[in-house]
Amino acid sequence: MMIRFVRYRAGAAVSYGILEDDRVREIRGGLFEYAETGVVRPLSEVKLLCPCQPGKLFAVGLNYQSHLGSRPGPAQPEIFFKPVSALQDPGEPIRIPRDATDVHYEGELVVVVGKQLRNASKEEARAGIFGVTCGNDVSERQWQLGPHKDLQWWRAKGSDTFAPLGPAVVTGLDYGNLRLETRLNGETVQKQTTADLIFDCPAIVSWISGWVTLEPGDAIYTGTPGSTRRMAAGDVVEVEIEGIGVLRNPVE
Repeated sequence: MMIRFVRYRAGAAVSYGILEDDRVREIRGGLFEYAETGVVRPLSEVKLLCPCQPGKLFAVGLNYQSHLGSRPGPAQPEIFFKPVSALQDPGEPIRIPRDATDVHYEGELVVVVGKQLRNASKEEARAGIFGVTCGNDVSERQWQLGPHKDLQWWRAKGSDTFAPLGPAVVTGLDYGNLRLETRLNGETVQKQTTADLIFDCPAIVSWISGWVTLEPGDAIYTGTPGSTRRMAAGDVVEVEIEGIGVLRNPVE
């Protein structure tokens, strides 16, 4: 059954809830073991936050052939960390950091882990995926790939606000075949289906769990399709995934 879980602020209180049309049904106990409280709020009266609170953030590079171009495909999922301090809420700004000159969007499907996984098979990994959401793996290309690139991607991929996430974690979807579209100022700049992932979600989760134990709430950005381009202050970037919704962030 498809359920859309959100995390939100109402006044000074932060809660989890189930999003249904234009209202939110409050739950207690978090995402994984919860009960409804009976409190229902209009969506217009709450502020949506990142829909989960990951202990760890992973991302996969080079996971669509359309993004690889003429480069050879990887033999296994190419994984890197993003710091949880890079998370940004739906609707909140992506901030161009000091000295950055080439900051790009990367619209992505994000997997949210639902149980502890260590050395998981693909079948165990599939069962351990709680749900999926939208993400933007914001990247500074000069720090990542330029002539004076950093040894690690700590700021190219991990600067503050470089990991927008949301608006909802959705369960019950066929996440292996969802339409993904990224728009910059209303123009479609990325469009593909998650069926085109080189390594699918269970393969990615299984691979990571062979070395790093995954815990409930951990999130994995699964790769971006096609080409990307520079964003500038004043832009608005939207990542929309079928069945999940739209992750919209202005750029400052």
